Amino acid sequence: MCPGSVRYWAAALAAGTVYVDPEERHLPLRHSHHRYAIEGPNGVQLLTVPLVGETHNMTTPLCDVRISEHGNWRHLHWGALYSSYGRTPYFDHIAPDLEAIIVNGHQTHLLELNTQLQQLVVEFMDLPIQFNAQCTMHNAQSIYQDSTLATSTIGYCDLRGKIDMKRPDELPIVDVPYYQVWADRHGFVPRLSMLDLLMNEGREGIFTLQKMIP
Repeated sequence: MCPGSVRYWAAALAAGTVYVDPEERHLPLRHSHHRYAIEGPNGVQLLTVPLVGETHNMTTPLCDVRISEHGNWRHLHWGALYSSYGRTPYFDHIAPDLEAIIVNGHQTHLLELNTQLQQLVVEFMDLPIQFNAQCTMHNAQSIYQDSTLATSTIGYCDLRGKIDMKRPDELPIVDVPYYQVWADRHGFVPRLSMLDLLMNEGREGIFTLQKMIP
């Protein structure tokens, strides 16, 4: 998750309301929660937020997963983001708030970091999306209420472990090309972090998300 991918946000926009399961456990369901992909001069780069404990078989609930400050990751991530998006049209607009979260943030838990990044995206792009991470799975977490994405007759879709993973998802979402600052070198690259769309298109990125929804 971290900020979440462009596809993740297209699904969230289709839903309007997203429930994040704070009790989610096990690496297969969390693999994307602390990783995000960006594109720079050398192509796609996967950034990872280090976690406390062994992530290979982590059974800790998401709400209790702690961030490790090992390896000076905050400055490494910021350096990668600056290298990748320093030339984009909207970097200067979003950089102060993003730097405050990534470089100067004092988050101790992964869910706290992810929530702050998602809130930044919602506010900067003025997206009509509401996130809720306070309820339990008994109330159907990771719910997408839009009927076109629903897999249940009661109107929600459980997408835990089904989006932003290593394997391509099967969601009815179209990867729509948008402006990317490195397209002249690499061509259009889909399924990147939402930060890529944010840096390249700013608030206009909502129109790309709308086009992705069937």
